[in-house]
Amino acid sequence: MSKHTIVVCDHIHEDGLEILKSTEDINYVYAADIDKTALLDVIKDADVAITRSSTDVDEKFLNAAVNLKAIIRAGVGYDNVDMDGCSKRGIIAMNVPTANTIAAVELTMTHILSCARKMPYAHAQLKDQRIWKREDWYGTELYGKKIGVIGFGNIGHRVALRAKSFEMDVVTYDPYIPSTKATDLGITYANSFDEILACDIITIHTPKNSETLNMIGENEISKMKDGVVLINCARGGLYNEEALFNNLKSGKIAMAGIDVFTKEPATNNPLLDLSNIIVTAHLGANTKESQKKIAIQAAQNAIESARGIAYPNALNLPIDESKIPSFVKPYIELTQKMSFLLAQSDKSAIRSISVCAQGDIKEYLDSLSTFATVGALSVAAEDDLNYVNASYKASEKNIKIETSEISTNSGYSNKVIIKITTEKGINTISGTVFDENVQRIVEFNGFSFDIEPKGKMILMRNSDVPGVIGEVGKILGSNNINIADFRLARGKDCALAVILVDSKIDNKLLNTLENIEAAIAVSYVEI
Repeated sequence: MSKHTIVVCDHIHEDGLEILKSTEDINYVYAADIDKTALLDVIKDADVAITRSSTDVDEKFLNAAVNLKAIIRAGVGYDNVDMDGCSKRGIIAMNVPTANTIAAVELTMTHILSCARKMPYAHAQLKDQRIWKREDWYGTELYGKKIGVIGFGNIGHRVALRAKSFEMDVVTYDPYIPSTKATDLGITYANSFDEILACDIITIHTPKNSETLNMIGENEISKMKDGVVLINCARGGLYNEEALFNNLKSGKIAMAGIDVFTKEPATNNPLLDLSNIIVTAHLGANTKESQKKIAIQAAQNAIESARGIAYPNALNLPIDESKIPSFVKPYIELTQKMSFLLAQSDKSAIRSISVCAQGDIKEYLDSLSTFATVGALSVAAEDDLNYVNASYKASEKNIKIETSEISTNSGYSNKVIIKITTEKGINTISGTVFDENVQRIVEFNGFSFDIEPKGKMILMRNSDVPGVIGEVGKILGSNNINIADFRLARGKDCALAVILVDSKIDNKLLNTLENIEAAIAVSYVEI
């Protein structure tokens, strides 16, 4: 019986190692205690590698791992994995995203309770200073308080349920889920972000991306109650740290519970100098149970991938150019970009995703559909979305996926059309590829364009009346926003502008554009 070699590059729980040791067709190599230079000699024989954060899966590692078929990142994050490098070599990269769910949920509750009763400070006064002063430690009760949960995914909805058990008034904001997902659990679904900003306690549970980075800054904090409590056990950078510092110092924010920071390790972070913050060193997954589950899942996933049975939680797809025509890859990339753009333009719960193809590319509709689904869901998805589970994730959200072929000649040899139906309406986008890899969007909601799917864009539909372009230019100019390109398409009664800009557009500026008298709909997207 031929054996598959699995190399464990970093320390994982013994239960995961035992699974590998006891599996007959696995040649298990433990390399967690050798230095990383010596590891390069060991990894050359590996079919599968298991790593954590201590091993950089970089070009040097991948060049040495000549037989590697898959890599398992035993945890949620995979910043230390060269994803492009893995894909180019046909190596499937996987993570273990759900094993630490309960640990992260319970750490969030720990921070909420600690902020309410200032437990770490009360403990330190008695134990370290031997001072008995009960009058220093008047806290607040959770009972009857309003808590805002930003993001109602795998972790957020569990935090909400636990807060509800404390008889708190729970409100959630997540425009990418059907409202019934929250209301069926007796939790209020906020249609406006301002409803969250009015809460007594706010906790955030979103992925970190261009939309959520600095999601809470000076403008948002200014709308909050005096004495608000903020919690972040999700990702560093979701709260703007400068704004957090200033408002903790002023007392606008009464307390904060922070487990994650923009730059880690955060031993020199100014937030640590404040007396009204409770901090931990990114401990979301640090429970014995979580580490055990991570190791067991990593070992099982490694065995399955070594045998070629399945690739659970795959983060990429191997690019084997010998098995697909060269013209297919840019269409696959374009499809995901267009779907991502379309989902950003209408940030509401998706009902269906339809992918149509014309020309030779229609033979690859299944692949196009997968990439379109990932593109649409990645706007709001949590860390566990990938190409393998995209259709399952869509099914979980009751999103219907449809594909169809188009025989009509539109003037393009190949063309992909995506239609996304949401709670608010229907949006369509079409694209093609010229020459070898010149990707272009050629239609958006019935308007013809020639746009490269790249950059920061304002999409503005308005009544076709004089003065709109000038008014838009004046508003952007007064806000120091440089216009890189301005594409305009005209319909019967209205026009659609795609305005490429050099700087990110915030919600305040977007609202100003929406208030232009001729404006019908304005959105901001990034690709």
